[in-house]
Amino acid sequence: MLGFQQRLSLSQKLSPQQIQYQKLLQLNVMSLEQRIKEEMEINPLIEDELLDAEELTQEQESEDPIDFDDDFDAKAEAEEYDVEDYMNEGDLDSDRLNSSPEDDEKVRPVAPSKVSIIDSLLDQLRLMDEPRELQILGEMIIQSLNKDGYLKVKLESLVEDLEMFDHIKIELSEAEKLLKRIQVFDPIGIAARNLQECLLVQLENLSYDPYYTFLAEKILKDHYNDFVNKRFAILETKLNLTDTTLKQTLDLIHKLNPRPGEGTISAEESNQITPDFIIEKIEDNFIISLNDRSAPSLTISQTYLSMLNANKRKRKISPRQKETHKFLREKFESAKWFIASIQQRRHTLMQIMTTIFEKQNDFFEYGPKALKPMIYKDIAEEIQMDISTISRVVNGKYVQSPVGIHELKYFFSEGLETSSGEEISNKHIKVILKELIDGESKKKPLSDDKLKDLLNEKGIKIARRTVAKYREAMMLPVARLRKEI
Repeated sequence: MLGFQQRLSLSQKLSPQQIQYQKLLQLNVMSLEQRIKEEMEINPLIEDELLDAEELTQEQESEDPIDFDDDFDAKAEAEEYDVEDYMNEGDLDSDRLNSSPEDDEKVRPVAPSKVSIIDSLLDQLRLMDEPRELQILGEMIIQSLNKDGYLKVKLESLVEDLEMFDHIKIELSEAEKLLKRIQVFDPIGIAARNLQECLLVQLENLSYDPYYTFLAEKILKDHYNDFVNKRFAILETKLNLTDTTLKQTLDLIHKLNPRPGEGTISAEESNQITPDFIIEKIEDNFIISLNDRSAPSLTISQTYLSMLNANKRKRKISPRQKETHKFLREKFESAKWFIASIQQRRHTLMQIMTTIFEKQNDFFEYGPKALKPMIYKDIAEEIQMDISTISRVVNGKYVQSPVGIHELKYFFSEGLETSSGEEISNKHIKVILKELIDGESKKKPLSDDKLKDLLNEKGIKIARRTVAKYREAMMLPVARLRKEI
């Protein structure tokens, strides 16, 4: 027997406009520019055009806050479409109208173009008098280098891939000879398979003192493990060297370049960071602004808007005109919400950045040591937003200030309690820890236990394992590996 049953449930759904806003919110300034250009390509009603100052002022005075729960369809039927009601020109754009080209250049410096290290290596390869088969293998080797310039792919694998996919067979011995020739390209040591090989290639092909070069090669070839673990006493005994001779030999090794790629192999690493915010100090005041002057300033096309209103006023229209009206109406709503989302994004970003500045104002005045403990929840409660919104904004966005360029996530950190009962940021502790390690005796480096004791003396309650955790996060080796002679 069939029956009826009532069930009460509560669910939360995001409208398409809210989803669009959230996606725009997480874009940085460069991605936003690209996203705007894409929207302009698919929506003919969106144009890149600045209002004149008078129109902008009138619009700002009459502008209402954006409410994504408004029933836009009901309003659209009751009101005439007016382009000035939907211009995307908020308070943040007013400076753009009065800015000069010099201001833009100050905010958005253009890095000079340069030839990538990959292109340079390929050019050197083409200058070699090698058969076409070896040229192809050489290109595969160069394209396989990591960001530090090392070949981490096995040479055997490259030879096998060449035979399988290009039907080119090359003996492994020939491939080894080719790799050796590539390793003496500029910079010398490129395409080495490990640090030991990289350093040896440089020693063999650069001009240094013959005696110390001989000793350095012997250390790297026969006593490499003792070298990397800094077992200096064992090296002196095995090689029958004095402290002075060993020190001069190690100084020679330290002059070599352990990263011939210098981080320039990866395109991602070579990209210039464009800050999303600019904080400038003018006299005693700090000015916060969004660095979006290069992003197009959007408006609704007056031509298409006139076509939409013309079709709306007609009582009888043809099927083709109906289709046109429907298309324009859909694109108009899409443009309206896209422009509104851009404006709301600017408002949200400025609100969050301003709150971060207010809570970390000492940092912008005095630097990292003045950084205070702060979590996403602190900002969310201050401006009455969800923590997920704060996370979207700070991820991948940067601020340029008098103390440098920092990712917004940098300002958020947990804290430890001091002996006075105050909290200190873990980033501040890392700064102190780095200063202690930099100032230590290199002949007798400080252990993690000793570093813990020194921090405790400064009133910072911290455990040895926490010291080790912070040291490893800063990529600082243990005391034994920091030892020098």
